[in-house]
Amino acid sequence: MPLDPQAQAVLDQLAALNLPPNYTVTPSEARANAKLRPSVPGPEVSAVEARVIPGPVGDVPVRIYTPAGAGPFPVLVWFHGGGMVLGDLDMADGTARHLCVGAGCVVVSVDYRLAPEHTFPAAPEDCYAATEWVSKNAGSMDVDPNRMAVGGDSAGGNLATVVALMSRDRGGPPLAFQLVVYPMVDRDFTTESYRSNADGYLLTRDSMIWYWNHYVGAETDTTSPYAVPLRAGDLGGLPPALVITAEYDPLRDEGAAYADRLRAAGVPTVSSRYDGMIHGFFGMSAVLDSGKQAMAEACTALTEAFAGSVRL
Repeated sequence: MPLDPQAQAVLDQLAALNLPPNYTVTPSEARANAKLRPSVPGPEVSAVEARVIPGPVGDVPVRIYTPAGAGPFPVLVWFHGGGMVLGDLDMADGTARHLCVGAGCVVVSVDYRLAPEHTFPAAPEDCYAATEWVSKNAGSMDVDPNRMAVGGDSAGGNLATVVALMSRDRGGPPLAFQLVVYPMVDRDFTTESYRSNADGYLLTRDSMIWYWNHYVGAETDTTSPYAVPLRAGDLGGLPPALVITAEYDPLRDEGAAYADRLRAAGVPTVSSRYDGMIHGFFGMSAVLDSGKQAMAEACTALTEAFAGSVRL
């Protein structure tokens, strides 16, 4: 379908900022520019706590969002987007709040190490360590470790899938669900969605190449499933999933392929494509009707998974 008029209005507003493309500046400049984009605060939650937890090589900052009501609550460990180069707890704040309220769960948002200062596998190891920490410290957080999910958008979608793989492979925490939003799960820039959406829809092909090169570096084996999860030989035994994609997004086809691979491996999976939408729409529920719809779908899927019921 044509580009949604609301999405076009967002693109026009961002174009008016006249910010240079990320791939033409340094990572530090790209991070500063990202903070200039407008954002809308998320809903109020019962409590927000900033913590620093032990990571594989140092402390990892997290932000813990608690909903109203009585625990123990289910818990979602959330990983922000930003191509492994950008993003932080503040930029993920609105999305974390919406998920906390909508799914009635504690959300632990993880501020993992970024590239190029910290290349692969720093980010997934931080995220896995945070997931283990949540499981081991569930009692002190008033959460139920048997109702734990992982999730993320874009680069965070990559990290959610990788943490699920790591948990399976390492005998880690049992995960009830994975919420995967337009994930960065392959390093193939020749797909149809890369060709048709290379420019003009917020996330570009050149920016994705820039992100991947910063993340994995020239010498890294990018066939590792912990870097490129779509190349994992076996996706069996992973938690049920909701995979959300957008029509006008270079990452559309790899997200759909990940959902197909999960289903082929016997993992209960729902693949939900939002036509007319662009990369990033999930975090724009304040201005995009489809963003509201996707957030509601995600919260419903989480609620059902935490209750032990998964859609097929």
